[in-house]
Amino acid sequence: MNTRSDQAASGSLTVKELSKKTWSDFEAVLGKNGGARGCWCMHWRLSIAEWTEGKGEGNKQAMSRLAQREPAPGVLVYEDDTPVAWCSLGPRSAFPRLERSPLLANIDDEPVCAITCVFVQRKHRGSGLLPAILEAVCEYAAAAGYTTAEGYPIEPRDGKRAGADTAMTGIASAFLGAGFSEVARPRGDRPIMRRKLRAAG
Repeated sequence: MNTRSDQAASGSLTVKELSKKTWSDFEAVLGKNGGARGCWCMHWRLSIAEWTEGKGEGNKQAMSRLAQREPAPGVLVYEDDTPVAWCSLGPRSAFPRLERSPLLANIDDEPVCAITCVFVQRKHRGSGLLPAILEAVCEYAAAAGYTTAEGYPIEPRDGKRAGADTAMTGIASAFLGAGFSEVARPRGDRPIMRRKLRAAG
């Protein structure tokens, strides 16, 4: 998989890989809590015991180490020069906890770009940006050589809002708006969704 494409654009949104250069923007998007409960987007990469032990600073340092390696563990999405969102992505094998999940078990052998976290910076939530964010992320994934993107969003019940712990994987309606289709529903509020990607060039 070619993962050296570190920037892509979709409309007014720009995507850059997480690296030492963009680390401060990652901190700005996730905030002082590191997303939900000191996660720093290590939820799918560690066992529950490891994640709990590292909660907060330990998880932050673990992600900092990943940010200095290739392939990048995810991308930041910018509106003009302002970082507005973070997206964790990569092959499913990069997320051991996802691979072990009985709820989100692999549905077939198709290689996918797993989109495991879509975290919008607090003051940009509710702005309707999420479908465009996913569109920009899919452009990046296609440029990196992926042919299929896969997401694991939540679909809140009517009249309900998803909490921070569950909304981290994205909202189903936004995935639909970005051209994803449901391919499985292991639980009533938890579809698995995919989108075919156009090859770069």
